[in-house]
Amino acid sequence: MLLVAIWLIAGRDPGRGERDAVQQFTRLWSRNDYSAMYGLIDARARARVTLEQFQALYRAAATTATATAVLPTGPASDKRGELVPIPVVVRTRVFGTIHRLLQVPVSGSGDEARVAWTTALVFPGLRSGEQLTRQTALPERGTLLARDDAVLAKGPDRTSDIPDVATQIVGRLEPIPDAERPALAALGYPDDAQVGVSGLERVFQQQLAGTPGGRLLAGARVLAETQPRAAPKPVKTTIDPEIERSAVTNLGSRYGGIAAIEPATGEILALAGVAYSGLQPPGSTFKIITLTGALEAGIARPETEYPVVSEALLSGVPIQNASGEMCGGTLVASFAHSCNSVFAPLGARLGPEKLVDVAERYGFNAPVGIPGAAISTIPAASEMGDDLNVGSTAIGQGMVQATALQMTLVAATIANGGKRPVPTLEFGARPQFVRVTSPRIAREVGRMMDEVVKEGTGTAAQIDGVAVAGKTGTAELRSTVAPADGEEAPDYLTDDIPDTDAWFVAYAPEQNPRMAVGVLFTEAGAGGDVAAPAAREVLVAGLQRPTG
Repeated sequence: MLLVAIWLIAGRDPGRGERDAVQQFTRLWSRNDYSAMYGLIDARARARVTLEQFQALYRAAATTATATAVLPTGPASDKRGELVPIPVVVRTRVFGTIHRLLQVPVSGSGDEARVAWTTALVFPGLRSGEQLTRQTALPERGTLLARDDAVLAKGPDRTSDIPDVATQIVGRLEPIPDAERPALAALGYPDDAQVGVSGLERVFQQQLAGTPGGRLLAGARVLAETQPRAAPKPVKTTIDPEIERSAVTNLGSRYGGIAAIEPATGEILALAGVAYSGLQPPGSTFKIITLTGALEAGIARPETEYPVVSEALLSGVPIQNASGEMCGGTLVASFAHSCNSVFAPLGARLGPEKLVDVAERYGFNAPVGIPGAAISTIPAASEMGDDLNVGSTAIGQGMVQATALQMTLVAATIANGGKRPVPTLEFGARPQFVRVTSPRIAREVGRMMDEVVKEGTGTAAQIDGVAVAGKTGTAELRSTVAPADGEEAPDYLTDDIPDTDAWFVAYAPEQNPRMAVGVLFTEAGAGGDVAAPAAREVLVAGLQRPTG
């Protein structure tokens, strides 16, 4: 019996419970499971720190160190005094990889072993009474180039070879916005950093900023030190200076936006004004989407005939054509002349579910992928209500909202055989596409857009020797119904400001598209009169670009 007792005592593993507690603590740390870590600390520690405080301390330390992971690199060793050592590695964004032997105090033994937690355990290498701090700095900001390598912004003063273009597209540097402080602090940005808040400076903020450097401190001791690293090369953008100049010139002092993109790549060639941030009802340019859905559903064909009328009734309410004109005939003619009396009922017949589905395939209700770009929206099918609301949405009125960039993408999708290009401002980025509709449907829509410019509402966009496919839009911004007898007319019915936004989207050449453009002028009149001529000039500038 004595021999058995000696064997049992010798076979036991003293300290195993303590080692297991420490190893579990670090495994949970590697998963950032601070709540479970808190469950492993002893009662005395829990009396000093709440779970919320415990979690906040670990998150703050991770942010300070720009830590992406804290990982054990080996097993815990036997207890030395009150401490159980375990090797760990800390991977950081700014300070490199930090190797430390974490000394974990433990209370109790066996299954009762717990971590005798102190604030020194919030980061490997801290000692009792020390705080984790950092001193960081950014390198010199990187250079922005146009697609032809002209300098758009360079150096601390952000000087440019082409200031007339740069002032329109580069954007501003300002102190870090409050909403972005937590994310940029985790990347190592100093509190007083200047960051891009608009334009290309915002789009390419991370590439231009480079990697911060500095010192990670435990009290006065340096735990790690690195040097700031500038961007390895200039950031080359897709912006074409000549097309940008044309867009800016044709926008002039009017409020609106102009966008131009290359359909085959999604490269954005120009952005002027509020092209990607200003939301407005897209008016009849939205009929491209309604037409796509109607052709897909088989409820209309190019040769389908419609009555020539001045209005159509939906839910008992008249939907008028522009200026009350008589409009109708074939679907081709109705699209070319932008007949509300055809397309509002056609949208109602298509139904809200299918209409929303097509619009979302074109990119509505989703981020466009450019920082700062507004999301173009269409109400959910369940929110549209009766035929009147569905029909109003189908002609780009109601609650539908779009940017000039979004409607340019709609045109580019047709130009691209039904594939929507994912827009990019990074020159040479791998093209990406989203299939929206079939090549056959896209060809049919494209032929009808061609008729818009040949003999419809968009003749002002014609270019000698070039087939242009386009669509006008004239979006009503408020009621133009005359007041009843004895009522005073609202100011907007008596002022000289037009009550409509002017839109035009197009691509050219129609058979071998090289560029798509979208134009929006707010409170400017009719799309065919105001926006189409501006689009024509931007297209001309784009078609003068060398191919290849």
